[in-house]
Amino acid sequence: MKRIIALCSVLVILACSAGKTVTRVDSSTTTDFSEGWNDTDSREVANTMIQDCMNRPWLVRHETSMGKKPAVIVGPMRNKTMEHIAIDTFVKDIEREFINSGLVRVVASSEERGSVRGERDDQAHWASEETAKEMGRELGADYMLTGVISQIDDTGSGEKAVFFQTDMTLINIETNEKVWIGSEKIKKVVTRGRYRP
Repeated sequence: MKRIIALCSVLVILACSAGKTVTRVDSSTTTDFSEGWNDTDSREVANTMIQDCMNRPWLVRHETSMGKKPAVIVGPMRNKTMEHIAIDTFVKDIEREFINSGLVRVVASSEERGSVRGERDDQAHWASEETAKEMGRELGADYMLTGVISQIDDTGSGEKAVFFQTDMTLINIETNEKVWIGSEKIKKVVTRGRYRP
């Protein structure tokens, strides 16, 4: 009886995987299998918006008045769309673009800071005096970047258009002044044959 059950299990597994093919592709390849927000959208929106942010007057004004690179923290990025968006991945794409620009310093998120503070506290008790890192030497952010992703759908005549708009605002933490506002739009059209209303 056990052999029959084992044989049936193997047959079910083989039947479920029959006809399935997995192909490995370059991670930068655009793959639009649906009209939803995907990894390409996240990467391209982060790249375009941070490049725009870095080419605006606030950066020169800060460097001129302060004599140093500004420190930026990526704050809340809200998803107001009708679908799941991996906001953590989007935030990492934004942070990477900031860091790779070489024009700003990026401060860790509150969650990351908590982990690092725990490590410093541990070092204060267990690491040698020469290697233990000091408390109270954290880099305070000068600016916070916040954002929201919104979605509008339009359907008709067997077609569907999906419109994503990402709005970001860079705010001076000391004065609450908005020093940059950016917007990036993506529109995807699902044609007849792929979309069934």
